[in-house]
Amino acid sequence: MTQTLLERQALGLDDTHLVEYDDRVKVHRQLLAPLLDLSGRLQNTGCQLAVASGYRSFDQQLTIFNAKATGERPILDDKGRPVEINGLSDREVLFAILRFSALPGASRHHWGTDIDVFDPAALPTGYRLQLVPSEYASDGIFHALCEALPNAIAPAGFFRPYQQDLGGIAPEPWHLSCAAIAQPYAEVLSKDILRQQLAQTDIKLKHAILDNIDSIYRRFIAVGEC
Repeated sequence: MTQTLLERQALGLDDTHLVEYDDRVKVHRQLLAPLLDLSGRLQNTGCQLAVASGYRSFDQQLTIFNAKATGERPILDDKGRPVEINGLSDREVLFAILRFSALPGASRHHWGTDIDVFDPAALPTGYRLQLVPSEYASDGIFHALCEALPNAIAPAGFFRPYQQDLGGIAPEPWHLSCAAIAQPYAEVLSKDILRQQLAQTDIKLKHAILDNIDSIYRRFIAVGEC
């Protein structure tokens, strides 16, 4: 089945819609104006805005996923502790990965419309950014940013797709999405398109993924729609 350009972009297979935001991050070209607007609104609160992660390709997400599935990279639980995967079924390993890492083809970062943000001015000297909930908690280094975001993101066209824990993806207070630009990708990323792409991909845990695609789509993908 031939994929349309929008479908390929939704799956992270095409990057012709992207521009460089800085030396490390690419985003959707239409995201630049909303980002500038959001940055200005946050400056009024005393916080600065930096983007830790923007676009991520299908292949990049596949590398992350496969490394976790094989134990080359740790799978963390809700308290940030490594999950012991020995003795777990393929399904259990799969759902442990999906708690914090999307399937390739199913990440909103494929679209260039979603970003992970932090306040560079709040980083202690020598500190390595982790993007974990404790950094945005009441005693975390980015608490001020976390408190300032709710009043700034909506007027600039952003929302938090993973603000609440619905039993699928863990809450990500750092993850913002530009609703108007993301909407077409959310609409085109169907369960069938994702299944077809993953069926022809050299991905670990493939049988578990395809056997559970209905549950995966309902719990980890559709919940983040605009």
